[in-house]
Amino acid sequence: MSILMTGILCLFMSSAVFGQQEGRASYYSDALKGRKMANGERYDPDMLTCAHRDLPFGSILKIALKNDPDHSVMVTVTDRGPYVKGRIVDLSKAAAREIGLLHHGVAEVVVAVVKMPGMDEPAATGIGGGGK
Repeated sequence: MSILMTGILCLFMSSAVFGQQEGRASYYSDALKGRKMANGERYDPDMLTCAHRDLPFGSILKIALKNDPDHSVMVTVTDRGPYVKGRIVDLSKAAAREIGLLHHGVAEVVVAVVKMPGMDEPAATGIGGGGK
């Protein structure tokens, strides 16, 4: 197999595995402060964390507002959820604050995997700029 074909195959496979998700995001209630998350740690609203249904704990995600992709935040998956239909991620209060979600409560976002546990190299996110 040629180097070009190998490169194209790797690009295709990585985009399928680390594709983007679009959907609605919300954030954790203050009432959850100190409660145990699915990974065993306690929820701290000041940490940049999130809940995702499928991605492994420790995955690093870039979350951007769909209508403002240059306004983004990097979070670590520490919990499972959300369990509300149509939502794809629940953010910590600090993460919600970073992208301006606090005054909306729920917003359309784009979620991209930056790194998963065991990955040597970060994945290309393809969304937004360099953060907030």
